[in-house]
Amino acid sequence: MADATDHEPTSLDLRTDVAHSARVYDYLLGGKDHYAADRAAAEEVVKVAPYMRTSMRASRNFMVRVARHLAIEGGVRQYLDIGTGLPTSPNLHEVVQSVDPAARVVYVDNDPIVLTHARALLTSTPEGRSRYIEADLSDPDAIITAREVRDTLDLTKPVALCLIAVIHFIHDDDEALRIVRRLMEPLPSGSYLALSTINLDSAARPVAAVKKHNEHGIKSKGRTTEQITRFFGGLDMVEPGIVPAHHWRPDDEARRIDDSQVSIYGGLGRKP
Repeated sequence: MADATDHEPTSLDLRTDVAHSARVYDYLLGGKDHYAADRAAAEEVVKVAPYMRTSMRASRNFMVRVARHLAIEGGVRQYLDIGTGLPTSPNLHEVVQSVDPAARVVYVDNDPIVLTHARALLTSTPEGRSRYIEADLSDPDAIITAREVRDTLDLTKPVALCLIAVIHFIHDDDEALRIVRRLMEPLPSGSYLALSTINLDSAARPVAAVKKHNEHGIKSKGRTTEQITRFFGGLDMVEPGIVPAHHWRPDDEARRIDDSQVSIYGGLGRKP
């Protein structure tokens, strides 16, 4: 079934006068679905962190390489992508359905503008399925129990939980850890956690960028490698472990990126 969503947004207030992380990232990635507030916030971040565009692209490409690995080597056919952002090709379902057209993907984001674009652009192959729900990472129970998740994903079979450049929007360390564990809890053995986030130990030194995000109302928090490792507790790490996003099984494009241009680290863990 090749549908995007039948889940209505909970609010029609698009808040285009306030910067939103999905639209700021869209601007930084060279997209066109953003507003003046988003562009202003992005440019302020770039002033203190000129590497930001490269870092965002590195994180996006990390997702593509991880998805390809999961589909080809991991044999995963089901994906739950939270904080998906505005559609940017190749999208997750495009990557995994190019390996197996029957793969299923549920996208989750809290921006109703993303929902609007998802309806038009997140079109699955006829054999597979892609769905979108408007929900927030801060409420994992609402995501897990959502009808779209239960109708699309078979939770008796492995699922890849994708948290790409999103967990840094949860400030409290214990709460962030609780959310990740709650999301992984119902997933069976053989499932995966793919996660990338701002690393304070990175060569890019992202403290100023994080501060600027917060000044524009996009609450974010960088974490150390040790803190990021906690998210993968109880999982078997896939080589090369938690590394700068462009170091994770790099392709030719990733190898050309200088470490000083990337503040995002990523990793992949398998549930035993």
